[in-house]
Amino acid sequence: MPPYSLVYTLHLLAALIWVGGMFFAWMVLRPATGTLQAPERLTLWLEVFRRFFVWVWIAVVLLPVSGIGLLHMGFSGFDGAPRYVHVMMGLYLAMLALFLRIQALQLPSMRRAVDAQDWPAAGAVMGRIRRLVAFNLLLGVAVVALAAARPSL
Repeated sequence: MPPYSLVYTLHLLAALIWVGGMFFAWMVLRPATGTLQAPERLTLWLEVFRRFFVWVWIAVVLLPVSGIGLLHMGFSGFDGAPRYVHVMMGLYLAMLALFLRIQALQLPSMRRAVDAQDWPAAGAVMGRIRRLVAFNLLLGVAVVALAAARPSL
């Protein structure tokens, strides 16, 4: 496999894992957990986040590394890249900021509330996480659509 193809494949897989994971969580897992009682539901979500965020961290690192490689191999650097690539990079930064907010601020609060068995507080934090994930999913879908369309912005 030529180097460009390998880097492009890794880049796509990282995006697929991150955006696909959010889609699964929002569209499938969230509704399915609605019938569980708060202790089981919130404990399950903590375990889901623990496992999924390992993969998100891999994507968070792999996307800019592979993206920079693609910039240099495909466009001879940032200046040669079309505007849609610049927009994709900006959307990545916004998605990263939202992910870091969840990871660093919301998730520890939720974990403390679950450990204290304060289910209303844990549920309130989960609601904030759910809204952040929804917005991040919209950004991720926009990035995927932009990459697929490759507009001449």
